Amino acid sequence: MDFQAELADANVRIPIIFMTGHGDIPMTVKAMRGGAVDFLTKPFREQSMLDAVKTAIERDRRRRVEEKPVSNLRALFESLSPREREVMTLVTSGLMNKQVAAETGLAEITVKIHRGHIMKKMGAQSLADLVRMAETLEIRRTKP
Repeated sequence: MDFQAELADANVRIPIIFMTGHGDIPMTVKAMRGGAVDFLTKPFREQSMLDAVKTAIERDRRRRVEEKPVSNLRALFESLSPREREVMTLVTSGLMNKQVAAETGLAEITVKIHRGHIMKKMGAQSLADLVRMAETLEIRRTKP
């Protein structure tokens, strides 16, 4: 149970199947609420274990498919320089180029250049696309 909690704290989401000879109802409930695929108490049938593994693999496959677009978007964001990430955060929070320039200490033309690089690297066709990407990645401006 502690290991399951550590994995969750580290944001490691792998399917977990508990197998124990000393399980009880509260332990089972805690494991299942923590995201366990199954909680098998000994003795268990071989087929029960195989079914649990099959369910775990299928659930993990679905999770990976669902997370792939966000993962790809995260990789694009990580390809930005620290300054480009800063500019993207400010631009997608609604600031105009002039305001971004004032807040970062950059020239307005430099902000425009960064913004062009950001649009290209992120594959955004418009500012609205870029804002949607920032929302998906949960990128929010922290007030100075």
